[in-house]
Amino acid sequence: MSINSLDHDEMTSIASKWDFTEEVESQQPTSMVKSAEARRRIEMLREIRESGLTIEEARELGLLH
Repeated sequence: MSINSLDHDEMTSIASKWDFTEEVESQQPTSMVKSAEARRRIEMLREIRESGLTIEEARELGLLH
């Protein structure tokens, strides 16, 4: 299909009906994502502490970045 065979009026009418609120509502706010990342990091640090490893040992093993 070539670009010349497209119906530009139809494309314009479809684009004008586009509802951007659906896309915005489906995305998670960045603050929620950051809090989830922080919770996972805290859990990982607790598990490292419970295992008896030091932070340096965990880094050497590749558990912390």
